[in-house]
Amino acid sequence: MVFTIKLNQNKDFLRLYQRGAFCSLGSALLYAMPNGRSYNRLGITAGKKVGCAVKRNRAKRIIRAAYTANELSMPIGLDIVFVARHTLPDESSLILTKTLGTRGLKHLQGVSDGSIPCEAQNRPPRGRSAGKQKQTAAPASNATSCGTSSSD
Repeated sequence: MVFTIKLNQNKDFLRLYQRGAFCSLGSALLYAMPNGRSYNRLGITAGKKVGCAVKRNRAKRIIRAAYTANELSMPIGLDIVFVARHTLPDESSLILTKTLGTRGLKHLQGVSDGSIPCEAQNRPPRGRSAGKQKQTAAPASNATSCGTSSSD
């Protein structure tokens, strides 16, 4: 990898997951965000849902090969994270290489020139407390169980 170093800090991965622009490549997800440097930083993840260690390592090898094949045509100055999906280890590496060369490069170019925003303001909150919001209790006399008021 010519213009790329490894992204290995957990805080950088979390920053990309929360604020980076993402794109689906079919069997992998691509998160990208400008980093203000003269090189790209690449991170690859393959969770346990992908399969056993052999399948996770194969998924990471496929992603690395696809990235290396398309690296010279990619814009520089981005943090990039690939997340493998469970279907990736069973696919040919040529499929991801081709998808990254078309849809992925278009996405990365958009992130680099600013036409695809990175601050995700429309995304719903994630995590355990995402669905828990403070609810105000309504007075019992004004509301019934179906949400209408009784006028007896």
